Parts: sequence; C-alpha cells; structure tokens
Amino acid sequence: EGMTPPKRILFPPEKICMVWQERQSAGAGLFNMGNTCFLNAVLQCLTYTPPLANYLLSREHSQACHQRGFCMMCIMEAHVNKVLHSSVSAILPLAVLRVFRCIGEHFQPGREEDAHDFLCCTVNAMQRACLSASADLDISSQSTTIVHQIFGGFLRSRVTCFSCKAVSDSYEAFLDVPLDIKAASSLTAALEDFVAPEHLDGENCFKCNKCEKNVAASKRFTVHCAPKVLTVCLKRFDCFTGGKISKVVEYPEYLDLRPYMSQADGEPLHYSLYAVLVHSGVSCHGGHYFCYTKASNGLWYQMDDESVELRCIDTALRQQAYLLFYAR
Repeated sequence: EGMTPPKRILFPPEKICMVWQERQSAGAGLFNMGNTCFLNAVLQCLTYTPPLANYLLSREHSQACHQRGFCMMCIMEAHVNKVLHSSVSAILPLAVLRVFRCIGEHFQPGREEDAHDFLCCTVNAMQRACLSASADLDISSQSTTIVHQIFGGFLRSRVTCFSCKAVSDSYEAFLDVPLDIKAASSLTAALEDFVAPEHLDGENCFKCNKCEKNVAASKRFTVHCAPKVLTVCLKRFDCFTGGKISKVVEYPEYLDLRPYMSQADGEPLHYSLYAVLVHSGVSCHGGHYFCYTKASNGLWYQMDDESVELRCIDTALRQQAYLLFYAR
C-alpha cells in the first residue's frame, strides 16, 4: 500500500519454503584461519537460515547461473552444502576466504572485522549476484530476488506537518534493522524507541510543500513491509571510539512485529528466534565472535569456530547478543 508495484518478479515468492526440508543435527564447525571468528559466526547464522538453506541445498542457483567470475550465491551454495553434508567435525571455509576481498574491498585478511559489517556485505553480494542477469530494473523489481524476499523489507518514514497536518510518506528498503540500545534494556523497548515519533523543529525543521515554508513536524519510522527473516543489530559499538555497550539487553524466543508496523492493528506477525551472534570483549577492535543456532532438528548449538556443542534454549537467550535472527 502506497508503494509502486514491481514491473518484474525475479523469484516466485511461493517457492520460498520457511520450514526445513531436511532434518538433521548440526553440521560442521569452521576452523579459524587467524582472526576469522567474525566470518565463521556470520556464515553459521546464514547456514541455519531455513529458507536460504533450503534454496541453496537444492542447488537450483548454480544449475541456472551464467555469471562469470565472482558469484556470492554460488559460493554460499557450495559452503552450505559442504557444512551440512560434511562427515567431519570441522571444515575450512575456503570458498568464502578466497573471495574475502570481493565481498568487501575494505576487508583486510588477518584483521578482526566487524561481524555486522561482514553480514551486510555478504547479503549485499548475494543480492548483487541475483541481479547480475537483469539490467535496468526499478527498485520494486530489485526487491523480488530470493535474497531480498528472505531478508528484505521496507520502512516507511512519515512526516506530519504540525501547521497544516499534511502527511508526507517515503519508503526505503532494508536488509536488517539496526537498533539503538543506549536507553533500552530489551529488544521490545528498542523497537518501541525505533518507531517513536521524532520532533522536527529549529534547525531540524521540515520544508512543507503545502505550507511552502519550514515548519515544525513529527517524523516516524514504521516497518511497512515485514521481512520473512528479521535480522536485528543491537548497536553495541560507538562509531567514533569503538567502545562497547556491554549491558544486558533481553530478547525473546518469540516476537510479534505487529505493534511496530505501519498497519499496527491486525493479525499478530509472529517470529521465532533461530540464531544469536555474540561478541565477547570490551571494544570492536578486539574480542571474539561466536554464535548460537537452531539446527533443522529443532535443537540449539553453540558454534565457536571449530567447536559445535549442544546447548539449551535458555543459554541462547542469556547472551550479550550483537545480532539476532528471527524467522516468520
């Protein structure tokens, strides 16, 4: 509603399957090649994303791919099949390490990178791979790749003029939602802050087209189109100092996204937690990344580089989470 419909559908939405097609215990761990824990933790969270894994396990992408050179979808397909079908306890994520600089040219081998940055670059590289065969697509059509249909949604920014009450809406695509946690002690409180109206006044006032002048207004973000997989980044690191907010932020196993939607009244939008990426350490310049993921057998595992150990859901819910992954 309010958005331009896509001219082309690149991947049929009915083919996306949200429940695991193969049931098994957790696959292989990933060897650390020297400061690659951020990469290992992100790859494990993506490997246990059910709709993505189902698609990659089918090998449908590589069978139809004509891309020459670097294709992140082909690389992820090879990686996920290797991890989930491995007979050994740990593997080297060589396919990904070989294209490390293609995923993000600012990444330096041997240096600890930010896990959220690596996740964004990886998902964006997968999105580019899905668009490589299609030129000159409108924004709405670009959001119909399998990657955007799994991870992507749209935010609505609504500005309301205090003088004439005119409403101005704009929409932006997202692949994850970064949440400020300075004032929040829970995920739901951070989401409430995210959708709270912001007062635009003084230097920050709004140029109203109807009033034809700068006016005081309110601006409010809401989730307009909900993603199938909701990825949340709890903003623990200071952009300038790299210092870390180490406080506890509670997050539930089940989340209803409905209160944060543009259409806030309606059926609940239930999400279930399936992966938690954790940072231990005092700043973004050091420390260690690991994760908890829910395998296709419904059990939770702690994945810490080559180590894969069974854990209970309560342990997964009591972490100093940095990234949270929820599936519809």
